[in-house]
Amino acid sequence: MVVLISGTGSNMAALLEAARDPAYGVRVAAVGADRRGTRGIELAEAAGVPTFVVPFRDYTDRSTWNADLAERISEYAPDLVVSAGFMRILGPEVVGKYPAVNIHPALLPSFPGAHAVRDALAHGVRITGTTIHFLDEGVDSGPVIAQTAVPVEDDDDESSLHERIKAVERQMLVDNVGRLCREGWTIDGRHVRFGRTARSVADATDPKENR
Repeated sequence: MVVLISGTGSNMAALLEAARDPAYGVRVAAVGADRRGTRGIELAEAAGVPTFVVPFRDYTDRSTWNADLAERISEYAPDLVVSAGFMRILGPEVVGKYPAVNIHPALLPSFPGAHAVRDALAHGVRITGTTIHFLDEGVDSGPVIAQTAVPVEDDDDESSLHERIKAVERQMLVDNVGRLCREGWTIDGRHVRFGRTARSVADATDPKENR
């Protein structure tokens, strides 16, 4: 798989650690970022994982940036792309070519977008959480793979709540990415089910088909 990051890469680091165990069944082929000088890229390089950067700020056209990102991803021929703290919307140039998953700090479809934790607090919900889902061309709108609830405490602010969500989402991402890669998956409408069909993950070419 190829992992995409924008910052410190804590979720990426958890995936790298899990992938050290052959039983996990996943090889991280490369780590990519949308900006230069990220701590996550440094961590990946220190672990001996190939890296690449396609700086979003160098582009005036989003579709051109997506096309160049897709080209860099294609160098590693991944079976899965993982958006792990990647703060950009992936366009059809990427999600139309590769199956891709994302981790989001809310129980989708509630509170999509970049400020999910802040929005949940402002709405006064008592339970929020985290979601891993397949990416489509919308914003946090793809089929849900798994969700975990996190209670909102009376004294929570955005920072404290987000930290508790991060602790939960890291393990959920590791567990579910491993299952997807080991077992394959089927998408029926908006329902995701683990398990291969007649084709293996490696045989699949169309991200919209069953895995």
